[in-house]
Amino acid sequence: MRTAMLRSIKSSSSSTSTLLRRSYSSESAPERKVAILGAAGGIGQPLSLLMKLNPLVSSLSLYDIAGTPGVAADVSHINTRSEVVGYMGDENLGKALEGADVVIIPAGVPRKPGMTRDDLFNINAGIVKGLCTAIAKYCPHALVNMISNPVNSTVPIASEVFKKAGTYDEKRLFGVTTLDVVRAKTFYAGKAKVPVSGVNVPVVGGHAGVTILPLFSQATPQANNLSSEEIVALTKRTQDGGTEVVEAKAGKGSATLSMAYAGAIFADACLKGLNGVPDVVECSFVQSNVTELPFFASKVRLGKNGVEEVLGLGSLSDYEKQGLEALLPELKSSIEKGIKFANQN
Repeated sequence: MRTAMLRSIKSSSSSTSTLLRRSYSSESAPERKVAILGAAGGIGQPLSLLMKLNPLVSSLSLYDIAGTPGVAADVSHINTRSEVVGYMGDENLGKALEGADVVIIPAGVPRKPGMTRDDLFNINAGIVKGLCTAIAKYCPHALVNMISNPVNSTVPIASEVFKKAGTYDEKRLFGVTTLDVVRAKTFYAGKAKVPVSGVNVPVVGGHAGVTILPLFSQATPQANNLSSEEIVALTKRTQDGGTEVVEAKAGKGSATLSMAYAGAIFADACLKGLNGVPDVVECSFVQSNVTELPFFASKVRLGKNGVEEVLGLGSLSDYEKQGLEALLPELKSSIEKGIKFANQN
């Protein structure tokens, strides 16, 4: 019986490994360095693991203020392509960043019960500003994937830091809103009773509460069996997904594992774009002319220079039009708050 069990475990492990490899692009890829800033944290550790599994990564640079040597040693034992180096402390940040093609920033403190994303602002805004100052100096041409919350404010902060340094390129700065898309897909598939692997749902706006606007009218495959009440409930659940996890963890964390997965998906899309894979489209919070706001999340076509094209919103339902109008003032306020912080401090 023990032999049969071991066979089963081996078979399961092999198929899991195959699945992980298939979810990324493959074999002969150019040399690409990815740096993760905040690699020893709750998001950073699983994100480091997922990026180590990505065959498009040749060099994986893990940075944090503490704990990075252990994470790097652990991840480095995995038998995949990338070489892993851990860097710890401010004095090693430059080395961690030099030559990076993609920089992913999950650094900062997580949400706790009762905290809004704005409660995180003063701590995380300062962290992001310092990291972006170093990016401008050591890898000014890298694609920057901002995960640190509140993304609606940290992306504008990064843009101001880069502008002051003379390195700002709006095509290379991204707010990672992929977790909103991942949640919308999962919740929609469950309610519509369709296989989640074939589902796509654009999510636009921002990355906090009411600013998150899933466009279920554009979901594929289109489910005609959902009532307007169910669409409202799906929208609300997508908007409150982060709170759902914070409350379920009862004071012991926030959405770290699903966020790491979403971060890895978006970073993979950026790497595919850099490598010239055609028609790579993901939603992201970027500099935009889609609305009157300077930053907005919508579908973005990725390419060799980062953003190739910011795509429009397409046709919206009446409910989505109302949602769009409702989110604009709050998103405008969050963007202005980030710009103000960057210029005052």
